[in-house]
Amino acid sequence: MNILIIGAGGFIGSHLCEEILNSRKDWNISALDISSAKIDHLLPSKNLNFYKTDILDDYGQTEEHIKNCDVVFPLAAIASPLVYVQDPLRVFQLDFEANLRIVKSAVKYEKRVVFPSTSEVYGMCGDEEFEEDNSNCVTGPICKQRWIYSCSKQMLDRVIYAYGIRDGLRYTLFRPFNWIGPRLDDIKNENNGSSRVVTQFLSNILHGKNINLVDGGSQIRCFTYISDGIDALIKIIENAAADRQIFNVGNPHNQCSIRELAQKILSLASEYDVFRENARTVKIVNTDSSEYYGKSYQDVSRRVPSVRRAEELLGWKPVVGMDDLLIKTINFYAEILKKDS
Repeated sequence: MNILIIGAGGFIGSHLCEEILNSRKDWNISALDISSAKIDHLLPSKNLNFYKTDILDDYGQTEEHIKNCDVVFPLAAIASPLVYVQDPLRVFQLDFEANLRIVKSAVKYEKRVVFPSTSEVYGMCGDEEFEEDNSNCVTGPICKQRWIYSCSKQMLDRVIYAYGIRDGLRYTLFRPFNWIGPRLDDIKNENNGSSRVVTQFLSNILHGKNINLVDGGSQIRCFTYISDGIDALIKIIENAAADRQIFNVGNPHNQCSIRELAQKILSLASEYDVFRENARTVKIVNTDSSEYYGKSYQDVSRRVPSVRRAEELLGWKPVVGMDDLLIKTINFYAEILKKDS
């Protein structure tokens, strides 16, 4: 099988490449990205070919690779709330416009697409748990530009679904719920808002900065270890029952408020030499979302997935618990910091 991974140098892409090379010796990967930093350790493999390219500037090369693959993963996207607010048109350009071209090429050449939707498409849905085909997708007013990411992904979900009906496009949509693990973000970047929540808190501790809880940190999220997420993606590739389906991929058992998450990370980090000194002095403080992100930000209080469909059709269940997830992730960053010191 020939797998095309666009955005292979990102968090999900790098782990997907790693798992395929480790466990599927007869699969070949064409890996496209603007940087290979997160997959440099994989480049010697004869089953992986890396192509440095920017899909915004050189789409011709991308289209050639789509012609020659069996399955395409369009993983290139901006997934940072700070960018949603500060540069919404950049988000739209990459997350919607560039990926729409990829989807259209997949239709043209009759290729299968496994597309990363997002838990954010549910927006401010009030359901206790989100179901793929039943929960409403609810976002805020236009002035809350934070929702441009959610809307871009949701619109592509709808376009892909429509191509499936009209043109027989083979697709699977998967919706990650806070996937966490090694290579997520660069914690050496000390700018607030530059990382996702777990790595942001680790970065704060590393640089001796207080941990900011946006609007008090009462928001409930469900955290999923990257190995569980990648296991779901492999099952999606191999299972015909995944065709023209949408799957939430998250761990509803790992529910945690952002305040609880900060407390857990601060406690765990104090056990590591590279974090211990600052972990003793860093404080957890409340901050207003308009001060942290800007007035265009809006959030949702609770985001919990139903994963029954993935369990029933794919035979998939998440297995990594909350404490193990954090320990595995902190271990990785602690080792990186030790090597660099």
